[in-house]
Amino acid sequence: MANITLSGHVANKILIKHGAMSIIYIKSAPYSSDNKFNLAAYKRGTGGRSSFNGIVATVFGCTGFVGRYVVNKLGKIGTQMILPYRSDFYDASRLKVAGDLGQVLFTPFDIRDEASIAKAVQYSNVVINLIGRDYETKNFKYKDVHVEGPRRIARICREMGVERLIHLSYLNAEKNPKPLVMKTPSMYKISKYLGECAVREEFPTATILRASDIYGSEDRFLRSIASGWRLHSHFMPVYKNGMETIKQPVFVSDVAQGIVNAARDPDTRCQVYQAIGPKRYLLGDLIDWFYKLMRKDEKWGFRRYDMKYDPIFFPLRVAAANLLSPAYPFGGLHWEGLEKESTTDRPQSGVPTLEDLGVCLTHMEDQVPWELKPFRAYQYYIDKLGEFPKPDPPKVQVC
Repeated sequence: MANITLSGHVANKILIKHGAMSIIYIKSAPYSSDNKFNLAAYKRGTGGRSSFNGIVATVFGCTGFVGRYVVNKLGKIGTQMILPYRSDFYDASRLKVAGDLGQVLFTPFDIRDEASIAKAVQYSNVVINLIGRDYETKNFKYKDVHVEGPRRIARICREMGVERLIHLSYLNAEKNPKPLVMKTPSMYKISKYLGECAVREEFPTATILRASDIYGSEDRFLRSIASGWRLHSHFMPVYKNGMETIKQPVFVSDVAQGIVNAARDPDTRCQVYQAIGPKRYLLGDLIDWFYKLMRKDEKWGFRRYDMKYDPIFFPLRVAAANLLSPAYPFGGLHWEGLEKESTTDRPQSGVPTLEDLGVCLTHMEDQVPWELKPFRAYQYYIDKLGEFPKPDPPKVQVC
């Protein structure tokens, strides 16, 4: 019996099953319907935004301050992203350029709508939750955003079979915080603590990053201090004159890189990381340095003083900032923000940090001068070389 092997389009047309001559049928190319391949498991490309690294990530809070940096870094390594958004699509559309064609997909969602959350995570193997709020509004309270929202996302991720969940929290979150400038404990700190507990209950293998004050372009740390709403003419009220608060701010790009590194490393499951900067400073020294960089030093007339010596006019200013703009306090001036600013950063010993995630931390001395350039006095004055000497950096506090 003779066997004849054919290939190509002829083999697709000739198939003899009986007789002295039998033909072995060889298909030249499989149909896509023959086998169900998991495309998410295949890496392709040479690297960069035009490649695919096998990660499909859903980023909640993608249009926020930290979210934009995370999306950019994910796109840079070839991650396919699903970006849930609410309100106007044009707030999210600028993220389209973070990846090549087909790499960045958008879907509308509401944090209270479980169906929209499930739709956003159903094809993802990594989900990153960056949703947070510094202040409450009439539609969203701290409990809605920091507790019930993360719990809902974590539960749906577990039900949909998501492999990894990364949750961004707050370094000084605690169950019973001591009030500093407020009369009652900070609900921001309490809700962040309860949000961590909720995520762990629903998704035990989640990775949690606790961040200190995050600075960078369009932040709410540097810009709230530099805002004109914070000053009485040239005088600035600070909790205990800034001499009893120690801060350890972290650059936003470092936080984003830590999140990306955690998403790529399976050994970060069930871990908690502290997103803190490399150095600790007195808040008063930081503020003085910020205003010197803005060319608003003592010669300009800048002075800071203890907030307790202004029990009337400064509270009125805070109230006006919130009444005139309920959706977004002018200058980021609100009591919860002042409470957060006045809180000393207390990282726990033995808990890993961003450096354990392979992040090379950025020093404030290298980044903050550039961030505060738009706030300089005499913007249109062309200064001579050396006319404004470079101010000395703030003194580093020893732990």
